[in-house]
Amino acid sequence: MKALVLEGVQKLAIRDVPDAEPGPLGALIRVMANGVCRSDWHAWIGDIKRDYPMIIGHEMVGIVEEVMPGVTRFKKGDRVVVPFSGSDGTCVHCQRGSAHLCDNPIIPGKTYSGGYGEYVGVTLADRNLVPLPDEVSFTEGAALGCRFMTSFHGLVDRAEIRAGEWVVVYGCGGIGLSAINIAASLGCRVIGVDVNPGNLELAKVMGASFVINSRETKPVEAVMEITKGGADVAVDALGIAETCVSAMLSLAKSGRHLQIGITTKKEAGYVSLPVDIMVYKELKMIGSIGMSPHRYASMIPMVVQKQLTPGKMVSREISLSEVETNFESMTKSATTGTFVVTQFK
Repeated sequence: MKALVLEGVQKLAIRDVPDAEPGPLGALIRVMANGVCRSDWHAWIGDIKRDYPMIIGHEMVGIVEEVMPGVTRFKKGDRVVVPFSGSDGTCVHCQRGSAHLCDNPIIPGKTYSGGYGEYVGVTLADRNLVPLPDEVSFTEGAALGCRFMTSFHGLVDRAEIRAGEWVVVYGCGGIGLSAINIAASLGCRVIGVDVNPGNLELAKVMGASFVINSRETKPVEAVMEITKGGADVAVDALGIAETCVSAMLSLAKSGRHLQIGITTKKEAGYVSLPVDIMVYKELKMIGSIGMSPHRYASMIPMVVQKQLTPGKMVSREISLSEVETNFESMTKSATTGTFVVTQFK
């Protein structure tokens, strides 16, 4: 099969590789679409270590081609989403319903070959696949394996947003646009902050009431003016020091900071925080990653009913050969919207 293989830092190549095979109690998936996610960029740029060579990609949807003996929830021909936060079901977190925190994670593009290939073999299919309704296109569905599920869990389960609250999102890439769409759909007043005018326009399409170009305007001052005192929830969807600290400073008293973006090599996992302000304003900092597959039951109906509109942030469908160019644009903050691989030959 054809696959895009990460062979080293900033080294990608299209190769003919052995056909994927399903793991134990697994399923073979023909990949129909795979989103180009910033987490893939982190692996390509060297922020996140990978064993080389590795087929990366973790925002995939597809069609079940084969299931192994013992699989009961899926059959050949089923349309499915592959959540990136797979699990083995044995640890205490899985048993408590937090499979996304599994001590033995099963992650496409990391622990097994990912979605930049024609086929993927998924282990433990009954717990690591989610049905994709016919009403949701494969292009739309590609966002559900990472961006939307990550933002949904972060905003709904972790930050516990409420209708009428002010939510400011720093970084209007895939995660940020998803967060804007989710917060707006649940009745929040949303502000998007970015340096890319194209992404700011998309933020409006996804539901932002206000947008701020942080190259032209001091974002913290602008948020304070718009909200008359600060946001209830601030989301750092990018993971650099500037956006993390600015998001924190944009909060009102008793505000909640939601950290979804992961850092680059520059921060190396550490950001200096305004601790005194956090104390004086009683701010809460919340980390969030992925989402357990059982929580899709709350999110996917909103996509079917068009309350959530992941397709609106897709700028273009691309081929495997165009992924690296997309990564180079991400490095320059020049990517508008999101791109989805639908051509694998």
